[in-house]
Amino acid sequence: MAKDSIHFFSAKPYDRETFTECNDGDRYQLEFHETHLGPHIVDAVKNAVAVCVFVNDRLNSEVIGTLASKGVRIIALRCAGYNNVDLEAAARFKMHVCRVPVYSPEAVAEHALALILTLDRKTHKAYNRVREQNFSLQGLMGFNLHGKTVGVIGTGHIGRSFCRIMLGLGCSVTGYDVLPDPDLERAGVRYQPLDQLLRESDIVSLHCPLNEQTRHLVNRESIALMKRGVMLINTSRGGLVDTRAVIDALKTGQVGYLGIDVYEQEEKLFFRDLSSNIIEDDTIQRLMSFPNVLVTAHQAFFTREALHQIAQTTLANVTGLLKGTPLVPGAQLV
Repeated sequence: MAKDSIHFFSAKPYDRETFTECNDGDRYQLEFHETHLGPHIVDAVKNAVAVCVFVNDRLNSEVIGTLASKGVRIIALRCAGYNNVDLEAAARFKMHVCRVPVYSPEAVAEHALALILTLDRKTHKAYNRVREQNFSLQGLMGFNLHGKTVGVIGTGHIGRSFCRIMLGLGCSVTGYDVLPDPDLERAGVRYQPLDQLLRESDIVSLHCPLNEQTRHLVNRESIALMKRGVMLINTSRGGLVDTRAVIDALKTGQVGYLGIDVYEQEEKLFFRDLSSNIIEDDTIQRLMSFPNVLVTAHQAFFTREALHQIAQTTLANVTGLLKGTPLVPGAQLV
């Protein structure tokens, strides 16, 4: 009896290794494609029951219609966000869509802390200096995190983990979410209206999903509300931030530090080795020219624990949808 086939897109060696390891008893035939899924490659899908996609794959109505015509029944996202999938088209073509709602939220929360500490204490610059036998401390002055006010926008699984980390460091933590978390309130998080959070926070960290309500949540108007010299951290989705508005705020000093693991136009850059290429994206080049900006290439999720949880949940989602059994809460979107 032939095995059900799953085609993976935007697949890297670590995806191949982890999903192969978690494919118990070779339950599925796994086909890996390094390219992202879009109109240019969708015809390559043959005899697949599911496609497995990541953050920069684009599943619009055209792509979903073609997949449906080829007998694909499931779009399995190996991430939490789903802003890159046309859910209305999926429902119209009777296509199931599932995701990984939770995968080691500590991984992303800890990376947000790494961005904060690196920007603050300038450890990346100190590392390079010492390797060149420069032991001067000039220009490496930081500030204590203890006692600072940290504003957390979005207190779901990742935001909750981040709040607890910052509370543990002695910070005053304020939160904004449409659904406040009573456990966090008992732990010491103060929920506030968004404008008040922006005015009071020394550090603002984004942990909310990207949708029509949150797109460009950080814009010229919201930046103007922030403290002068604020530190802004984004480990969620690039589209939450109006990049050009942030660049202007960096130039004036309104934003004093920027740490991003995501970028609005990242699909043409991230997850690739472009070290021998000319980068044509002037916006990212401008960002990286600032000494107080730290960019990482969507690596916040990238821990051994998270990769295994992603693979196990994704394969369990596909099995559950094929068998008609319930998935973990929040996993099935359509």
